[in-house]
Amino acid sequence: MHVLEIRGLTKKFGDFVAVDNMSLSVGQGEIFGFLGANGAGKSTTIHMICSLLLPTEGTISILGRDIRKQSRFAKQSLGIVPQDIAIYEDMTAYENVSFFAGLYGLRGALLKERTEEALAFVGLADKAKSFPKNFSGGMKRRLNIACAIAHKPKLIIMDEPTVGIDPQSRNYILSSVRQLNESGCTIIYTSHYMEEVEEICSRIAIVDHGKIIAEGTKEQLTASVTDAKDIVIELKYSNGGEGERLRSLPGVHQVRQEENVIHIRSAASVDNLSRILKQLMAEEAEIRSVEEREPNLETVFLTLTGRNLRD
Repeated sequence: MHVLEIRGLTKKFGDFVAVDNMSLSVGQGEIFGFLGANGAGKSTTIHMICSLLLPTEGTISILGRDIRKQSRFAKQSLGIVPQDIAIYEDMTAYENVSFFAGLYGLRGALLKERTEEALAFVGLADKAKSFPKNFSGGMKRRLNIACAIAHKPKLIIMDEPTVGIDPQSRNYILSSVRQLNESGCTIIYTSHYMEEVEEICSRIAIVDHGKIIAEGTKEQLTASVTDAKDIVIELKYSNGGEGERLRSLPGVHQVRQEENVIHIRSAASVDNLSRILKQLMAEEAEIRSVEEREPNLETVFLTLTGRNLRD
């Protein structure tokens, strides 16, 4: 079953088309990466999924139900972790989670149980009576997540959940995302940290100018923009000619040598590193370091959306 299905989604603000006839499906159990540069239409799409904006055209379904026709069901099935922290700093951590869980209809003993579970899940059980105004940025982010998951939604949207926090909190949140997914939650994850998306997402869509311009696994996306990898070899000493004989090896496209560092562009599908090293050792070259740089998601993103700054 598709947990989320978008068909022909369009949003116009006057003459400006923010989202342009977008269609997208997210399957049950996925951690789905949703990427876009500033102004690409990503946030507008998320706002429509969350019913914060009405589409100009098109439909959005959660668990097979149109969110405009069955809005109550859609909202109860959805958890939202917004980029801007949405908590009340003059209420305790417990009161914050309890308040937001109560908006989804939880009451009495069940509300208490789910509130305590959510705080424990994000590592804030011992801070239940503390006020968020005294929390670090990472603790506030984790409380933000607790407020979104206490009602046990089937679909969770996490919009930049690790922005501006310390490495320990970031690692904790990424681990929490995996645990939520393993417990049965489907997650839509947005981030400008490409290494996070590479690490946790099973499938990724890149949106630009209101359209999805690429979609697939990390491997499928990288293969779509390049079939090359870079190998950088640093020699202890160099006579300046070690790189020349590497040009004839299978899969090698380009060789460039700068003093004692050799840069090799090679076909990603060819595992020729051992041949390259064997050739250098046959010439009695002393190798100081070897780095094999596979094409990554950042390469894909910049290739497809461009390198110019967006305002």
